[in-house]
Amino acid sequence: MSRRSLRNALVLSATLAIAATATACAQEVNTGGDTQAGGQISLKETGFLTTCTHLPYAPFQFTEGDRTVGFDVDLVDLIAQNLGVKQKIFDTPFEGIESGESLNTGQCDVAAAAMTITPERQGVMDFSVGYFDANQALLVKKGSGIDSLEKLRGKKLGVQLGTTGEDYAEANKAQYGYEIVQFEDLALEQTAVKTGQVDAGINDNSVHYEFLKTNPDVEVTTEFKTGDQYGVAVRKGNGALLAKVNEVINAAKADGRYDAIYQKWFNRLPESK
Repeated sequence: MSRRSLRNALVLSATLAIAATATACAQEVNTGGDTQAGGQISLKETGFLTTCTHLPYAPFQFTEGDRTVGFDVDLVDLIAQNLGVKQKIFDTPFEGIESGESLNTGQCDVAAAAMTITPERQGVMDFSVGYFDANQALLVKKGSGIDSLEKLRGKKLGVQLGTTGEDYAEANKAQYGYEIVQFEDLALEQTAVKTGQVDAGINDNSVHYEFLKTNPDVEVTTEFKTGDQYGVAVRKGNGALLAKVNEVINAAKADGRYDAIYQKWFNRLPESK
């Protein structure tokens, strides 16, 4: 079994164990609006919309003091408020989220982890409308001269496990001849670039640019136009909750609340504006 397969097996085993011992009672919420399943949404815990995410991934979700904050957190708060409940954050490995296991085993109601919508993920979970546009970007030590995958030949490229950045790195590995080094989370990947454990790190552009704000010794030298779009995910077939998520996101984009959240975290409006 490969290292990644073993890790996925361990994640699956752990999530199944959590689901088997969970005792939180479900809540039926009358959603109103255009939803499926008779307009009733079942939440895993009364009074809460539980969100699976993986920390840290600033500025989308990260810890500030004793709170989890970020763009995704604010966006899902709008959904929770519409349902008349509060959001509860559940921090869990990203591999369990992107494989669909976190939703299938009842760890959470929704997953919001700056997660790109892909055909593979759509096969195991249902996604909302896209709520954020992203590309992949290359983080390197300042002055390294590495501004392309070609210049990584014979060098080490850091990736975060389970991400579209890892997929992009794997797809181009044979052509450019670099070694891929896997990290469990974004912070470990970015620190590895700073400390020279790897020669570069690939991940979503927004999180790398956020890292530059407090780390002047690194830089983003290039972006790869992958056309990624993030979506909020629900368990496969959970049409009522998915319809509500879409309803709230679309309304927020129409009435300016989405723009306000975007401005708060990125100090600018979406490019489409």
